[in-house]
Amino acid sequence: MSEKQRLSEILWKKWGPYVSNREWGLVREDYSGNGDAWNYTNHDTAEAKTYRWGEEGICGICDDLQKLVFSIGFWNKKDRMVKERFFGLTNGQGNHGEDVKEYFYYLDSTPTHSYMKMLYKYPQNAFPYEDLLKTNAERSKDEPEYELIDTGIFDQNEYFDLFIEYAKESEHDILVKLTVVNKSEKEAPITILPTIWFRNTWNWGYDDYKPQLNSEEAEHIAIDHKELEIKNFYAKQSLKTLFCNNETNTERLYQSANEAKYCKDGINDFVINGNSQAVNPKGTGTKASFFIDEILKGRESKTFEFRITAKELKEPFADFEEIFELRKNEADEFYAEIQKGIESDDEKMVQRQAFAGMLWNKMFYHYNVEKWLKGDPAEMAPPKSREKIRNYDWKHLNNEHIISMPDKWEYPWYATWDLAFHTISFSLIDPDFAKYQLKLFLFEWYMHPNGQLPAYEWNLSDVNPPVHAWAVFRVFKIDEYIKGKPDIQFLESAFQKLLMNFTWWVNKKDSNGNNIFEGGFLGLDNIGVFDRNTTLPNGEQLEQSDGTSWMAMFALNMMRIALELALYNNVYEEMAMKFFEHFLSIANSLDNMGDEEFSLWDQEDEFFYDAIASGDGNHMYLRLRTIVGLIPMFAVEVIDDEMIEKLPNFKKRMQWVLENKPELASLVSRWEVKGQDSKHLLSLLRGHRLKRLLKRMLNAEEFLSDYGIRALSKEYEQNPYTLNLNGTDYCVKYTPAESDSGLFGGNSNWRGPIWFPINFLIIESLQRFFFYYSPDFMVEYPTGSGNYSNLDQIADSLSKRLSKIFLKDGNGRRPVNGQYERFQTDPDFKDYILFYEYFHGDSGRGVGASHQTGWTGLIAKILQPRFSKKEIAESETEMPGEVKGV
Repeated sequence: MSEKQRLSEILWKKWGPYVSNREWGLVREDYSGNGDAWNYTNHDTAEAKTYRWGEEGICGICDDLQKLVFSIGFWNKKDRMVKERFFGLTNGQGNHGEDVKEYFYYLDSTPTHSYMKMLYKYPQNAFPYEDLLKTNAERSKDEPEYELIDTGIFDQNEYFDLFIEYAKESEHDILVKLTVVNKSEKEAPITILPTIWFRNTWNWGYDDYKPQLNSEEAEHIAIDHKELEIKNFYAKQSLKTLFCNNETNTERLYQSANEAKYCKDGINDFVINGNSQAVNPKGTGTKASFFIDEILKGRESKTFEFRITAKELKEPFADFEEIFELRKNEADEFYAEIQKGIESDDEKMVQRQAFAGMLWNKMFYHYNVEKWLKGDPAEMAPPKSREKIRNYDWKHLNNEHIISMPDKWEYPWYATWDLAFHTISFSLIDPDFAKYQLKLFLFEWYMHPNGQLPAYEWNLSDVNPPVHAWAVFRVFKIDEYIKGKPDIQFLESAFQKLLMNFTWWVNKKDSNGNNIFEGGFLGLDNIGVFDRNTTLPNGEQLEQSDGTSWMAMFALNMMRIALELALYNNVYEEMAMKFFEHFLSIANSLDNMGDEEFSLWDQEDEFFYDAIASGDGNHMYLRLRTIVGLIPMFAVEVIDDEMIEKLPNFKKRMQWVLENKPELASLVSRWEVKGQDSKHLLSLLRGHRLKRLLKRMLNAEEFLSDYGIRALSKEYEQNPYTLNLNGTDYCVKYTPAESDSGLFGGNSNWRGPIWFPINFLIIESLQRFFFYYSPDFMVEYPTGSGNYSNLDQIADSLSKRLSKIFLKDGNGRRPVNGQYERFQTDPDFKDYILFYEYFHGDSGRGVGASHQTGWTGLIAKILQPRFSKKEIAESETEMPGEVKGV
């Protein structure tokens, strides 16, 4: 069975890499009275504390409800603990916020996880925990982060490359291959602990059923869980088995007697301290490891084999290599078809690793807010103060699904607007999973009864940009193109729930009822003059250019979905008309607010700004040039005559609006002026304003970088923006990389870097404008160069600038790898790609979360060959702007 065939078999996804890289320091695990999640559970307690809502591990896999978990622990004979989890700094410990201090890379995965591969670089000397903590604590926000490579621990090549591979023989038969490579010239010991355990579901007071692991021989562990098909765990080279229980060591953590014997850290205690009393001599428990003790000669490589299966096998490794070879070949075959048209081997490698990162960052996410607030029946009741700390108005929320995470170490919780971008890349390799992810957040156990979508667990009520409708239609069209038929049921069911979300925005985020929307920080943590979630002291109101533009985009997205549905059911013509008129009203308000006819478009600067509205109705621009002012570009839609003629009711009502409210149409749309091939344009920008925005955006002294579009004008590097408001001085300076502020957490920085989601939407918007304006609409690019390009050429160039971040340049260097020479030239580092959260605005080096393959995974879509006009004409399925690009 090929990978393409397996995608239709749901059981092939039963097991996958659904284990978090970090469970400590999360809101879900926080039962404190003050909401200090980072310290209630931390790296030091993780070894001995049983978690409530999930599990963590290195390169772990589990079933889709995380009843049984597998990962591998390692010990180099020098560390103070077994390496069972990746180490990193909390938000308060890092000089730029939370930060993983390990090197691991996702190298491959098929969508069903029939084959997976990753690499972990494990030092042979004692891991520098204290050095990393101390040195980062001593550094200011103006200094760089102190990274693991800075400690010198890799200087003599005294480390192991640990390649972990998985291959499924069938849905409930998983082969595991560990290849240990000694990169040093010297002999080095290593202890390997392939570990399997049950998530503790029996201590909470709902169901006391306790599954069991047991063993009577060194190379086999029996698995007994009434709800799992998996029954056996085999090892080829194990010396013995070690057993303990997934129970908290209360004596160690809280100095109170243990109720359970052989606690969670028992295997660690046996391996590190030789404490035979810490493991169960009877060979039974709820956590177990094989024990493998090896010494590798200098530069030696050894392979270790394991199998987790429902089968009883006398020779579990007889067909091991044959199965691995088959699955690897099938993975190559699958991606060969996906990557048709990509000529560069380097582009293929980057894209495949991007897909791998997307797939490895799937995670079992469990959070029942009502149970979390109340505490469990068998546990001590949480402090009363917790009831109002966070998320108390989301008691309906009950999440227990496999969800795409931004980064399973730094962000091992979903972020709704991030996830919308994730689905675009997923749709290329597994469109059903992409649709499933989008639908999840519209279900009643995610969406609030009032229509709001949950943001993320730190504050489910935070407001993110409303991009869900955009992603729904985008994925719908890609899915239709791939499969050759439209999934109308998906589109219609999503549309019905999105109506509720749109209504929530209209009722909750338009405080003055004037179609000017707020929303606070809207996902752009550190972009404003001040915290845009802040209530201003004298009752002033922040009127947001981006909030209003996002809503205009939302209205157009909903109109476009309704038009598509109306081709199958004419009832939706009325909904299309509703959103057509709503868009016109929002656009009018953006340009004409209140009695004084104040516009968020500053005629003097020819740029969109946020503004402060005082109680007496006056307005003041916040003349700070950021990507906030570029977001009006995203509200653009192109519709051709052919579609309009198929929808007579929509056409009739549209004509009435245009005839009776001409001021609306003339302000924002070129509806009566047909573009190339009889197309009509709906946009917040007429041609003049678009060109004026692009003049700034494409200026290398402002937004244009060699690696994409910056979040803030570079002008503020030498001339910071300053503002005095109510006696307080505010200053904004261009900072192209790490944050120099603690606002929104130490690693939040939109004041200069390049962010993939915004760049992606910029490119897509340019393509849509091109679809209407044709090649005759030319813009100077770059600004001041004297060279002119059409919008499609500019979009293509911006795509190449983003791609350049990851691809080798003429000297074989990758900008993403930054300043470390070893990462640029060492064969054991230079071709392993990290997909960072954002990128240095001047050099392109990676910054922030290092495995944020979520929205940065959009590089997979950007590298994908672009559809031809002939393909579009024949399929009639792609959105405008898909002709030759994003």
